[in-house]
Amino acid sequence: QVQLVESGGGLVQPGWSLRLSCAASGFTFSSYAMSWYRQTPGKERELVAAITSAGGTTNYIDSVKGRFTISRDNAKNTVYLQMNNLKPEDTAVYYCNADWGGLFVYWGQGTQVTISS
Repeated sequence: QVQLVESGGGLVQPGWSLRLSCAASGFTFSSYAMSWYRQTPGKERELVAAITSAGGTTNYIDSVKGRFTISRDNAKNTVYLQMNNLKPEDTAVYYCNADWGGLFVYWGQGTQVTISS
């Protein structure tokens, strides 16, 4: 049974940091590219950050470059999103995504991140 379980979301003030985690099970984690998406009400889900299966390449949307870092630990079947200097516009539900060449795609249930003073 495939599972992606996100954790680490919450309510923080602008400028603070959060670290999201996504624990994977039920598939060969090290073979999958992993990504973090986010979605706000009324908007499409957007890709925030991605990392290749071995972790050698990462990509980010412009609005989070220099503030967010995606990483993975293939020994722990876990992908992380370190989010620093958070802004109110980062408020969203964050989803973990696993992708094997577009043929097998899995999603987590999401974790709420709220940035507010």
